[in-house]
Amino acid sequence: MSEKRVDKYNRYRCVNVGFRLSPEEAEELNVKVALSGLSKRDYIVDCLLKHEIRVVCGINVARAMKKYLEAILKELQHTAEGAVPKEELLTSLQHVLEILERAED
Repeated sequence: MSEKRVDKYNRYRCVNVGFRLSPEEAEELNVKVALSGLSKRDYIVDCLLKHEIRVVCGINVARAMKKYLEAILKELQHTAEGAVPKEELLTSLQHVLEILERAED
């Protein structure tokens, strides 16, 4: 039998939890995970267990932030003047702004 794998806190994790998301929800989750600097598993566990999510700024977070801000800018440039941007775009922008506000503290 193979050896049990444990995390850095010596916890053995053998329970799987699965759930379904819409494509829009999955994209929003992917944006939040990329901007957090955590693995997807760590991000979801922290959110579900009500732990505070702290973004650790590094080169990967900065690249993800730049990527999503460029995508938001491109989408806004294609939006007709006076038109309301898509809800998903505004949600992503709001999340990026929340991270930047917390970084200033």
